[in-house]
Amino acid sequence: MDSTLHSNRTNRWKKRPINPPNCKAPFLTFFTILFCIVFFISYKSLFSPSIHQISTNSQSDLPLQCTATSTTGSLEKFLWYAPHSGFSNQLSEFKNAILMAAILNRTLIVPPVLDHHAVALGSCPKFRVLNANDLRFKVWTHSIELISERRYTSMADILDLSSLMSIAPVRFIDFRVFVSMWCEVNINLICSEDLSKHSSLIESLRQCGSLLSGLNGNVKNCLYASEEDCRMTVWTYQKDGEDGILDSFQPDDELKKKKRITFVRKRRDVQKTFGPGSEAGSASVLAFGSLFTAPYKGSESHIDIHESPRDRRIQSLIQKIEFLPFVPEIINSGKKFALQTIKAPFLCAQLRLLDGQFKNHWRATFQALKEKLDLLKEKGPLPIHVFVMTDLPRINWTGSYLGDLAKDSDAFKLFILGAEDKIVTDTAEKLVSTGQNAKFESLVNKLDGREKHCNPQSLPDILLFMEETVCSCARLGFVGTAGSTIAESIESMRKNSICLP
Repeated sequence: MDSTLHSNRTNRWKKRPINPPNCKAPFLTFFTILFCIVFFISYKSLFSPSIHQISTNSQSDLPLQCTATSTTGSLEKFLWYAPHSGFSNQLSEFKNAILMAAILNRTLIVPPVLDHHAVALGSCPKFRVLNANDLRFKVWTHSIELISERRYTSMADILDLSSLMSIAPVRFIDFRVFVSMWCEVNINLICSEDLSKHSSLIESLRQCGSLLSGLNGNVKNCLYASEEDCRMTVWTYQKDGEDGILDSFQPDDELKKKKRITFVRKRRDVQKTFGPGSEAGSASVLAFGSLFTAPYKGSESHIDIHESPRDRRIQSLIQKIEFLPFVPEIINSGKKFALQTIKAPFLCAQLRLLDGQFKNHWRATFQALKEKLDLLKEKGPLPIHVFVMTDLPRINWTGSYLGDLAKDSDAFKLFILGAEDKIVTDTAEKLVSTGQNAKFESLVNKLDGREKHCNPQSLPDILLFMEETVCSCARLGFVGTAGSTIAESIESMRKNSICLP
């Protein structure tokens, strides 16, 4: 046992023989290195096209329009923006969008008519607005909802854009066509009865909307999502010496302290900021936030482009978009109601009583109407015909000045339009059947070679447009709600003599 243990210990610590040097090793190493070099050169030579293809495809997650050229051989450039609030605000923004697209030589993506206040901006004078990225995504989401619910009505279905089609710098594309091209989806499947079968489509649209809204940041040569809004920028065009200077309207010290505002409002030239040579200028899509503007304290809230004496094309366009009429079907039906239903000279009263800032100003609103009617009563004859356009349901007129007018049938004869009135529904059916958006509809129908499935399930809501048209025909005058953009729209229609034969 001891001898065995001793033997094991001896073997464990026994020195191992040292092998003589292997003279072949350097040669093997040399040939191994040489083989690797030859293999690398051969691989690069044989497969370099594939490597290039992989590099190109690294952007395959980008929309098609980011990389593919159009049939003309160059990338078409688009302008998208985020309309909001009621229709009158949306109309004002649409005009500004046309102007911006023309100045920047971009194709304007024509949006749908959004539901009343489905998307809200906030208050520019109070420096409290939704940031541009979130505003765009809300508009995107609501627009897709309108398609999926088959309630989509394009701005081009309501407004007559024929006078703009011949102007060189103005180009349009329907939102649905753009989405189908850009997101590479069949937009008609959105309104499928069984959306559960198209979960990948919904996800693709969500990702595409997120990208275009700027939630993922800008993409070089593809997307530039502007974060400028009315808190910091007033857009100008070709006003010497104004680019970059402070605007006359700034938040006062009290507002700065109360709201912790750090914004400084500057006047900036839109072409210098987003035109050729700028970072945005090379992007396929330029996305604005809100394009609404209004005069405020000697300045404009966001856009101050009212003339362009050095650019005749833009000057001509400014004059044309000052007033965009409704399509003939709406205009003709409004005239018909005035001539065949009211049948006499009448006064139009546009009374906004329930919405926002107006619900607390009934007395002032009614007082202006009362003064006008008292004057007409003195002149005669009676009864005075009055077309009433209001958001206050007739069943709630009791106890108000409207209720008093309705009771005094000897002095006043009141007329109203309802969404279910035959003349309104007939006009809506005409719009659907004739397809005022014909230029765009033909493209929508042919997308992906598939039949169009998103035919509307309900008639478009055109009551507001009909009412405004009737008011434009009021020969005894017009009384509107102070501060209402609807009243401003009616005044514009009356100024442009829409009701003349």
